[in-house]
Amino acid sequence: MNKRQIHARLIEQGSNFRQFAISTGYEPRTVTQVVDRWAGKQKLPRGRLTFRILKELSRTIGKEIVPGILHEII
Repeated sequence: MNKRQIHARLIEQGSNFRQFAISTGYEPRTVTQVVDRWAGKQKLPRGRLTFRILKELSRTIGKEIVPGILHEII
């Protein structure tokens, strides 16, 4: 997914990047930086914070932003 598609899904739910960030306890700028960098990529991020933001955002919009982000690792 690209940034516009993610934003459109948030808007459908009456939210945006800033509201998502505040409601989940992240800095709004951090969320937009993560989305700018990782939206549309095929590799999973290595950073814990980045991974957590993308995973929560994927759950919120109901679609994986990065392929495999919602698969649980055993």
